[in-house]
Amino acid sequence: MLGFQPYETFQLLIETGGVDRTNTLLIAACDAYARRGKPTPPEMEQFEALASRLFPIAGPQAKAKGAAILGRAEMLSPTLEQLVVENIGEDLNTFLSGAAELSEQTMLDIIARYDVPSASTIAARADLSNVVLAKLFQMNSRKVYRALASNTAIVPRGAYLSALARSAQMDHMVAESLAKRDDFDAALLAPAFFDLSDIDRVKVIQAFAHRETPVAPIRKTIEQLTVANAELTKALMKLFSENRRPEVTRLLSQITGLDEVRCGQIAHDVTGASLFVILRAFGCSAYDGLKVLIHATSHDSERSRALADFATLFGNVTPESMAYLMSAWRGEVNLLELAKPEYKSFTETSRRTPSMSPAHNPVVEQAIEALARIGIKRAS
Repeated sequence: MLGFQPYETFQLLIETGGVDRTNTLLIAACDAYARRGKPTPPEMEQFEALASRLFPIAGPQAKAKGAAILGRAEMLSPTLEQLVVENIGEDLNTFLSGAAELSEQTMLDIIARYDVPSASTIAARADLSNVVLAKLFQMNSRKVYRALASNTAIVPRGAYLSALARSAQMDHMVAESLAKRDDFDAALLAPAFFDLSDIDRVKVIQAFAHRETPVAPIRKTIEQLTVANAELTKALMKLFSENRRPEVTRLLSQITGLDEVRCGQIAHDVTGASLFVILRAFGCSAYDGLKVLIHATSHDSERSRALADFATLFGNVTPESMAYLMSAWRGEVNLLELAKPEYKSFTETSRRTPSMSPAHNPVVEQAIEALARIGIKRAS
């Protein structure tokens, strides 16, 4: 069989050769099958019968080695696949990730025994059925959810979208993976905002551009304070210019209702992303907001580019949407409402329509340069 002796000869050798001979036969037979390429149905059936006899009586090391060799075969029947899974030992995850095809039943069997490392390996595969996906999402495992969040073959919608969004609130690694995906609504990562990188924080804010949002619970509080908008920006500008960030923390705590720890993060966020949310939520214009940000941020050579990005955001996101983002920080809203059609972004990025960037707007550039000079004078 397969370039070796006829099948009957193998049977005779198994019965008379002992364990050592069985070990040799198992490895040789698995190697021959793996080299065979695509076997014919009779060949596969014959090898199934042979392997089913050899694996149970072979030694542990021979079983593992034979299964590892067999796992590299071009085609495995469900029976052979099961033999590989049962005998491959420590190389199981290598097989699960590298197998060209894997039966649904094998995946379900591994998930059912709650083998987290193996389940997370399966979660990274691109050929998952809805049945397998449903079982994976039911597992209470961060490692599995991290693999699911990174798997771009999984379309985040419906129940899967909800599960990933909830997981992102509890695991910053899930949030980071989702933030890098173009097919995931970054607005749903608002509760994980402070766990994200500088770039991804801006991406969350950008997800609220040109977008209606439900009424934020904090909106009424903000409306009562917007009458003192000029005084607020003046106070923040003075405190940041004098580097009195603990006092900024207390001020933010008083006007936003956020806890002091969170306000401390905002006050010490030198990227300016979280402070931008506060400023825009309270209705600050680009001119007033940039005057505060120029003193609060530290961008060095990237300062002009970063301020230009914020200038764009002042024009693209509404105070109402940033108030909603603040309410998400306070855990007061159900972000999954943003998945409803009425809250989808009403402008789509088009390759034909170039995005307007203030970096190429002379007026904005002059404003940024003037603000930068103010910042340099205050610092000197």
